[in-house]
Amino acid sequence: MSERHARSGSARHASRAILEWVRDRTRSQLAWSLRSNSSVRLGGGLVILLSIVAVVGPVLTPYDPTAQVLENRLQGPSLAHPLGTDALGRDVATRIVYGARVSLALAIVATAVRVLVGTTIGLVAGTVGGVVDAALMRLVDVQLAFPALVLALVIAGVLGPSLRNVLIALSVVGWASYARVVRGTVLAVRDRPFVEAARLFGTPRRRLVRRHLLPNALTPVVVLATMNLGTIVLTAAGLSFLGLGAQPPTPEWGTMIAGGREYLRSAPWLVTGPGIAIMVTVIGFSVLGDGLRDVLDPDHLDDGQRRRG
Repeated sequence: MSERHARSGSARHASRAILEWVRDRTRSQLAWSLRSNSSVRLGGGLVILLSIVAVVGPVLTPYDPTAQVLENRLQGPSLAHPLGTDALGRDVATRIVYGARVSLALAIVATAVRVLVGTTIGLVAGTVGGVVDAALMRLVDVQLAFPALVLALVIAGVLGPSLRNVLIALSVVGWASYARVVRGTVLAVRDRPFVEAARLFGTPRRRLVRRHLLPNALTPVVVLATMNLGTIVLTAAGLSFLGLGAQPPTPEWGTMIAGGREYLRSAPWLVTGPGIAIMVTVIGFSVLGDGLRDVLDPDHLDDGQRRRG
């Protein structure tokens, strides 16, 4: 009996060792693919740069983003004001830096809400199935039937102009895409042999979802969320440009463009600076999302391993 237990323990130890070896190999493949992918390097570099500007920039700038200095109004770019000043004498570069905090925070919070709501609904629909799946998917279809920007405009217009209401609008209009992606992944995974084996061993549904279904759904969710971050920044700037988002004197890129359009010919730096900031942010997240999609694809990992070998 003791010999049998010893053999069983040795087998379990060997299985764990093999599993750890496979996990280490997978992590090394993923790390190598992330380092070697040019889109991840470029997009990630832009995103990191924007994050550093948002976190450290306000500490380094000597100007107040909302303080009016009328004697310095509409000054062109100089050493004291690298991107000039606006119609109220405020430093444009300082307001762009503070605006990065507002835009990135808004995009991160809205994306987190979308991911939480959409992933939960997609998991429930794909796991339970039947009437619950049909009802939830009809709700998703109704939400996707409306153009996201139009729906966000309606919601923000009804609730009133403010950053909080823009956050609510952007969170409401985007969760359905995550629900559909997660449901499709769950439906593709739940009949695979390793899930069937876990089900035959009596694994509870909650543990099955947490250990097998959810991890497999995270890859497309991460890619979609990364791309959505740039889209949310652009949409939030558009709503603020229309007067439905951040209100003066809050330094927000869309509000800055709206305030500078009256001086487009005489002071183009009022629009150029925040416009370039929006463009760089959208490009950074889009390129990073494309790179992550290539890297996290299993076929891509296999090809990378073959090239490496």
